[in-house]
Parts: sequence; C-alpha cells; structure tokens
Amino acid sequence: MSTDSSIDFDSVDYFTDPSLVPDPHPYYDHIRAKDPVACPIHNGVLAVTGWEAANAVYRDSENFSSCVAVMGPFTPLPFTPEGDDITEQIAKHRTEIPMFEHMVTMDPPEHTNARSILTKLLTPKRLKENEDFMWRLADRHIDEFINDGRCEFLAAYAKPFSLLVVADLLGVPEEDHEDFREAFGAQRPGTNIGSLDHELIVTNPLEWADEKFIRYIEERRKNPRNDVLTSIATAKYPDGSTPDVIDVVRTATFLFAAGQETTAKLLGAALRVLSDRPDIQQRLREDRSLIPVFIEECLRMDAPVKSVFRMARKTTKLGDHPVPAGTTVMVSPGAANRDPARFDNPHEFDLDRKNVREHIAFSRGIHSCPGAPLARVEGRVSIERLLDRLGDINVDEEKHGPRDARRYEYEPTFILRGLKELHITFTPLG
Repeated sequence: MSTDSSIDFDSVDYFTDPSLVPDPHPYYDHIRAKDPVACPIHNGVLAVTGWEAANAVYRDSENFSSCVAVMGPFTPLPFTPEGDDITEQIAKHRTEIPMFEHMVTMDPPEHTNARSILTKLLTPKRLKENEDFMWRLADRHIDEFINDGRCEFLAAYAKPFSLLVVADLLGVPEEDHEDFREAFGAQRPGTNIGSLDHELIVTNPLEWADEKFIRYIEERRKNPRNDVLTSIATAKYPDGSTPDVIDVVRTATFLFAAGQETTAKLLGAALRVLSDRPDIQQRLREDRSLIPVFIEECLRMDAPVKSVFRMARKTTKLGDHPVPAGTTVMVSPGAANRDPARFDNPHEFDLDRKNVREHIAFSRGIHSCPGAPLARVEGRVSIERLLDRLGDINVDEEKHGPRDARRYEYEPTFILRGLKELHITFTPLG
C-alpha cells in the first residue's frame, strides 16, 4: 500500500474527515513519514505513529496520564492546565472528568486497585472453564444460521458470541444471558425486543448492566455462594480494604463492554480475511496450528482500537519534540502495527511473519488489555469451529461487490476500527 498523493493529508482532520474511515493507513503512513515520534495534527494533538515511540508512551505513566484515554482532545477538562506539573490539578478534578469511573481513564493508585479485582477473576482455572463454555457457545450460534448457507456474520455470530463469552466469564447466570443479548442489541436476527425497556436498551445498555451487576454483587455479599459472582463480590484491594459495590460493578461492566466490543471487531476482521483470501483459508483448513498466528496477524493488520490518548501530566519530551504539561498525545496502535521500521512489508498479510506478536493491538504498560488472553482464545475457538462446520466461506458479492472491487463499510469513529457488516456465503458441513 502506498500513500495516496492526491490527498493533502496535512489539511485533513483525522478526527472528523469521513474519507479516512474506510482506510486510515495512507494517512498514518504520511504522518509517520513526517515524524513517527510526535507529529502535530489537528486539535493541538501530537500523533505517535511509530512502534518504538508508541511503546515508550504506553509505558510512561509517570509523565503521561490516562485521564483523556478515550476521547482525547474532546474530553472536556474542568480546569486550565497550569505549570510544568499538573498532577495535582488532575487529581483534584478527577471526578469531574468524563468517564473517570472507568479503569481505562484511571492512573495509579486507582488503576492498580481496579485492576486487582480483575486479576482475581482472570485466573487460569476460570479462563479454562470459560473456554469450555466457548466451544459449546460457538456451536449454538452456528446452529442458528448454518442451514441458510449465508449470514451477516457480525449480527449472527461475532456480536452475540463475544458478548455471552464475557457474560459467562463474569458469572452472569445463564438464565439471564438472553436479557444481556437483547440489552446490547445482539439478539437473534429477525427477533423483536422482548421484555426489556426499549429506550434503555437503545440509549444506555451500560446503565442497564450497572443496575444488573449492582443487584448481583449486593446479593452475593449478603448470601455468598460457590460461584464466580461471589469471588468478584468479595474481592479485596491490595491493601486489604473492601471496594465499594459501585467500584466492583464498574470494573465488571467495563470489562463487559470493552471485551465484547473489541473481540467482535477482531472476529469481523478475521472472517473478512478468511472469506476474502481463499489461499489463507485453505492453509488454515490444512494446518490448524496456524490459527493462533492468523489471529495475531489479524490484530496487527486491523487493530480494533485505532486511537488511544494520554495527557502529559508533566512537561517532558517525545524524541526532540517538547511536550508541555497539558498536551494531548494520541498513540495509534493501527499505525504502529504497520511501522515499516518494525514489520517487513507491513501492509501485507503474512501468515509466516516471525515477529507478529510484537504488535501492540492490546496496548502495553499498566493499561495493557487484561482481556487479551480471552480475546485470543475466542478467536482461536471461533475459527476452529467455523472451519469445521462451514465449507467454502466466501464474501457475499451481492452485498460487497466482486473480489477486485470490494465495498466494505466501517464504523465512523476515530477511536475504533470495525466493520459495520460482513455478509458471507458458505456450504454447510454439519
């Protein structure tokens, strides 16, 4: 892939220009060529697009705060940064900053406490139990569409599968799984909203999930059982103190939302490659040991998260570029994962890539994705069962056009990278 010289990328606003949504990589290449360490772009943001520099920012929680992690320059700050160290200002106004309550925007020690709850949950034993559930769940979802010989893959499989995997991991009782599926818009295609409040589902499923988990956690603290929800409800912080119920709930629902959202995008990206590249599909059918590498290369090529933000809490430097305290810095995993200084032929999908696991789709440092092992297993299990049960998987050309002129639509956001739809055809195998 080469940079499109017909576009003046210096005048393009990365945050608002829809032309960058289908394929942001020519823009990333342009920015990286100018300065991979700290390139000024719109809204006063410094863009980090090189692999080495991205790793450095991710790991530097001393100089960079995560308080603006999600929305970057569009996070309304309740203060005007003053001086060369705004750590105290951030701490003083932390609860006024949007999404302060979620782990993704936290800095130590709050982040350390919130993450400690997850470590009690993401144990090898629990992950193995969850994987056993995945194999059954994969077949259950495939059963819903296999006889049709075609489906819109995101709605039929990727979204409900990734959602219910996290529900199971968090110990949501199986009798409540369909409620969660409806609440997050992942009900079976063609079905209507059931007993849940329609407005709440459409406008704020996380609020609905918060209320659900508050009931779960309060009930388990009163009446402990030998189950996953009880282990979450009774988890302690590293200093031995007991978290407030709402803090436990927010950690659980953040994992729920982030886990199902990013994994669904990974599965969509993987099936696009699988159905677009019959040569790769055939290699995987013949050698299933290649599936983990396939998943890693999908993550490298199409990281579900395009942009992550940090705010300089202390005046510092990125390379030779001065970074005053209060500056918003954008790390782009999508760009760093195609840095030619790190990856040979970075725009080529290569099943034989030796250093593929060096990608940073799951971030690095203290905010490295705690659900990364889970997402990898979801990808492996899904590809295994789809190859077992669906033969000759192809892109539906009626929906997406012929091989030399595909039409794919991506979600119009500068934060995430994900297909809106993926229609496939296949031969049922059983």
